[in-house]
Amino acid sequence: MTLQTLSEHEIITTFLALALLLMGAYLCGKLMEAVKAPKVVGEITGGLLFGGTFLYHFFPAQMEAVFLAYPEEGKVLNLFYQLGLVFLMFSSGFNTRIDVDRKNLKIIACVFTGATVLPMLAAIPFVGLFQEAFIGTRGNDISFLLVFVIGVAITSIPVISKIFFDMGVMNTTFTNTVLTVSTFQDLCLWIMLNVATRMATTGEVNLPDMLLVIAFTLGMFVAAKLAADHLRRGYRNRVKATDFYTVSFIALLLFSAVLYMTGINIMYSAFLTGYIVKALSQNDPEAEGRMEAVANFSFSLFVPIYFALVGIQLNLIHNFSLSRFLLFFAIAFGLEAAGTVIMLLFTNLKKQVIVNFAVTMNARGGPGIVLATVAYSYEIISVEFFTVLILTTMLSSLIAGYWLRYQQKKDDTIFMELTKNT
Repeated sequence: MTLQTLSEHEIITTFLALALLLMGAYLCGKLMEAVKAPKVVGEITGGLLFGGTFLYHFFPAQMEAVFLAYPEEGKVLNLFYQLGLVFLMFSSGFNTRIDVDRKNLKIIACVFTGATVLPMLAAIPFVGLFQEAFIGTRGNDISFLLVFVIGVAITSIPVISKIFFDMGVMNTTFTNTVLTVSTFQDLCLWIMLNVATRMATTGEVNLPDMLLVIAFTLGMFVAAKLAADHLRRGYRNRVKATDFYTVSFIALLLFSAVLYMTGINIMYSAFLTGYIVKALSQNDPEAEGRMEAVANFSFSLFVPIYFALVGIQLNLIHNFSLSRFLLFFAIAFGLEAAGTVIMLLFTNLKKQVIVNFAVTMNARGGPGIVLATVAYSYEIISVEFFTVLILTTMLSSLIAGYWLRYQQKKDDTIFMELTKNT
């Protein structure tokens, strides 16, 4: 068997492209952290600088010499793009915790209904306003509808967690409620996205096939959850670090390939594999540290390159309508905030706490970007809607971060004393 390879010049050019993307993501990410903004916003901006919005617009020949130097370079860069997505979802799956505080069950249910169910239903009448400009070449009415309503309702666990951690308010009732709701919300929305990508792949709307994909997708997660709850010992023998990493990566790559054949996309397969690895290694005291090392490496290389490659595809000059972006942002932010407020009026929470929940559940972060990139790669949405979803994610995450810090500055007990009778 003979494998084709790139020339030395093509390899060096690819290294240069990756180095520039990583440097841009790193520097802009550090700048965002310096101003207390989510790092992911800076990492996308770092890539955007090289794209059609800025450098490629003014110096197209020079940028093509780096990022489009040979016919296959786009595919090579896309491999790093996919690895970033896979490791992001793998780490997210490992860190997913389904723990419900029964004392806080009413608030959790109200936030979930208000931030997920109500905005998704309320968004349906607005689909027609955007469909002509936002639908992709392989999208149909239902797959586009699913992506649209997911884009309205999605919330980011990683971005919110980082904001809470930096503020020193982790493990409060407020933060635990937000993270629990976001976990259930993301699980439901990933299942819906998997259905949408399945329809784009098959090119038809087949109700039995859709129900089968939903049942299988949800069933795989339930099986992993039951295993995690009832597995008492996991693997019994001490496992070397290299063995742990190798077996985990084999599972990640193999499950992604096998599950893809059953109609489950790579994104959800990686998420599910991460959760299964956690279930099998839950009694290994070293597993969490090892997975943290994987996450640190991934978030130092693959993930920032993934976000930078998202940014480089944005073209705010040619593939963008400011009016449609502002309208979609207002609808998405407004519906999720309004739904959350309406449901929490049935609780005993303080008014300011209700507003904080409404703003916080709007932080879309990483999941919002994953939604945009997956839907765009399956051609369910157009490049304009891809751009709109990315910008909505960036702006909503900025608003949530600054709002929560402002509230803490006003009252440092706001995230601990939630009810009126506290």
